[in-house]
Amino acid sequence: MHEIDKIDRRILNILQADGRITNLELADRIGLSPTATSERLRRLLKEGYVSGFGARLDPHKLGFGLLVFIEVMLDKTTPEVFDKFAAAVKQASAVLECHMVAGGFDYLVKTRFEDMNAYRSFLGQVLWTLPGVKETRTYAVMEEIKNDGPLPLV
Repeated sequence: MHEIDKIDRRILNILQADGRITNLELADRIGLSPTATSERLRRLLKEGYVSGFGARLDPHKLGFGLLVFIEVMLDKTTPEVFDKFAAAVKQASAVLECHMVAGGFDYLVKTRFEDMNAYRSFLGQVLWTLPGVKETRTYAVMEEIKNDGPLPLV
């Protein structure tokens, strides 16, 4: 794996802010030729520094205004239970993110719903049916302060 330098970091910073930037615009902003810029970007993609491109959608306009974080505690903390839970949660389309964490619970789950009724249905019909779930704690978000945090590369 190639170590990234200052120019690579600038490229990645710009891409975090504008993934649709053209190679010509990117080259102009970092002060390299389009060919050199294209080669660097190709290498960064090949080496996995960029995991993908996509559009950020407005969840409120699309009917997903309720953001909910859920602490999940499993009944046992064995590799087999972790694996079964992880495989099942990956199939739950309402789950936007799921992270195994250290601390007083096992997983932190991020979800979005139309309203509290939709969340309640998810809780009973999906989350509580996942393998190993013993206990959950729900945190409904009242206000999103910052949700577009790019990595601090510079």
